[in-house]
Amino acid sequence: MPHRVVVLALDRVIPLDLGIPARVFNEARAPDGTRLYSVTTCSLGGRPVRTHEDYRILVDHDESALEGADTVVLATQEPGATLLSTGAIPPDVAAALARIGPHTRIVSLCTSAFLLAAAGLLDGGRATTHWALCEALARTFPRVEVDPDVLFVDNGRVLTSAGGAAGIDLCLHLVRRDHGAAVASAAARRCVVAPWREGGQAQFIEHPVPQETDRSTSPTRQWALDRLAEPLTLEDLARHAHMSVRTFTRKFRAEVGSSPLKWLAQRRIAHARLLLESTDLPVARIATVCGFGDPVALRKHFHAHVGLPPLAYRRAHSAPEPAAAR
Repeated sequence: MPHRVVVLALDRVIPLDLGIPARVFNEARAPDGTRLYSVTTCSLGGRPVRTHEDYRILVDHDESALEGADTVVLATQEPGATLLSTGAIPPDVAAALARIGPHTRIVSLCTSAFLLAAAGLLDGGRATTHWALCEALARTFPRVEVDPDVLFVDNGRVLTSAGGAAGIDLCLHLVRRDHGAAVASAAARRCVVAPWREGGQAQFIEHPVPQETDRSTSPTRQWALDRLAEPLTLEDLARHAHMSVRTFTRKFRAEVGSSPLKWLAQRRIAHARLLLESTDLPVARIATVCGFGDPVALRKHFHAHVGLPPLAYRRAHSAPEPAAAR
């Protein structure tokens, strides 16, 4: 049976963000083309929903749809609709959230983190929202550890994302978590979006598209991707870019949103995930191919990033396990 995703559209919803879950999850498919998720959109009472723009949206389901969901997504509302100053949650919204099962995964897009916080679902944990609202979220809900410098936060059952395209990144992260990197990458290609942006990447990037007159770090990033098996250092990267280490690091962070070595580690982990899913290469060989040098280093980095050792990840994603590993 497909994993059932239910999206709750509340008053003053932002239409772009409302459409993100269906767009991403509906493109996640098994090898035979079968959809791995079903997406339902609901509203309170099944009523038309006023949007942030100059029109309303008609949905076919009311909040009772939340009761059978495997994942619930709270779509973004305009900031004024979240009652930032009081942190109060409307009674009808609280009643709707009470329908969500105790084991259902809950996802907030952007400002909906305020609703989860008001419901007590973020107490004692990390969370994020749009960078411009992080200070208000932390001030209104002091029991929440607010991180303004990330695209999304995965706390297991409850996940929060920043604004705009970060919702796409979070949905792809869930597909990757549920079905592996290959399925998530294929879904990203169908959506024509970047297949991999780690949650820890900065929300605000100084120059997402470098000016034509600027020297970009893009050629060096591609050069590094072609040499993941090699023990690349920060000095190697800067030398290839014909920059000092300091200048290269500054420009890299401005363009990508993370440090060069952190980005390189993420790319190596991404490649290792793909090889574990799609090949029967032994873990020792994967460690070499991905630039970790030995299985111990791979296991350490893989567990830190993914939460599982490599062989457990391979078993979970149904890749054939080599005889040597068994």
